[in-house]
Amino acid sequence: MQKLCMTVNKFFKLPVHPFNLNNEGKKTYAEWQYEKGIETIKFYLKHTDVDEMFKDKVVLDIGCGAAGKTIFYASKGVEKIVGVEILGKYKPEAEELARKYGMESKFEFVSADASSTPFEDEYFDTIIMNDAMEHVDEPEKVLKECYRILKKNGRLYLNFPPYNHPYGAHLSDAIGMPWVHVFFGEKTLINTYRELVKDLPDGNERIEFRIGKKADGTEYFSYINKMTIKRAKQIIGNSDFKVEYYSEEPLRNIFRYPAKLPGLKEFLVKMVVCVLRK
Repeated sequence: MQKLCMTVNKFFKLPVHPFNLNNEGKKTYAEWQYEKGIETIKFYLKHTDVDEMFKDKVVLDIGCGAAGKTIFYASKGVEKIVGVEILGKYKPEAEELARKYGMESKFEFVSADASSTPFEDEYFDTIIMNDAMEHVDEPEKVLKECYRILKKNGRLYLNFPPYNHPYGAHLSDAIGMPWVHVFFGEKTLINTYRELVKDLPDGNERIEFRIGKKADGTEYFSYINKMTIKRAKQIIGNSDFKVEYYSEEPLRNIFRYPAKLPGLKEFLVKMVVCVLRK
């Protein structure tokens, strides 16, 4: 199956991916994120505006990566913004970008697990979880933590691509085939991914980042939790938050009606978008 997967993959062009841009010397991960900053919040702007999200606010960005988007948010008039990322290796890159854009006085990078942060109760006005819900190990605990550290009437802006999105397996740095995780099993995908990236300058780093081992030694993709729309709605519904806004954005406009059907939405929705209020 691995050979078949690799053969079929050759027919698909890789989407633009920051890991590959960095390897090619075109831009760093942080710079790519900064340039994509407005895109990370565009779906919220159907409901609110930039000032309401950021101006004079104390903001937390969960799963900030190299914090390029965090620094973009900082430029929108925040009082202070903190980027939380479990991978502390991104801190130097993030702080360098903050200096480049003159945001170092407003920005702080904190390496922590989003389910157990070092912040005081009711500290933040705004929390952003952009493309993070599908990565955290314990999403229920993360929402509970967000509720704790968010001020009364504060908002949590949460969006994520559901697992059965065409690139929901998050392997598009090496595998360009859409819905590849629907057609091939996890073991095949692990072996294919490892083979495709092993000779890249950061190949070992990518493998360690994406692939983990269970207690019985079985390998699995440890960087995603396979979050579906159905599961997310259950988690949000069981949280203490009030749902202020909810939207399921279709892959394309032509899919807007099929994407409403229960049997198809998991495959045709590109982004679940929520604004939750404490």
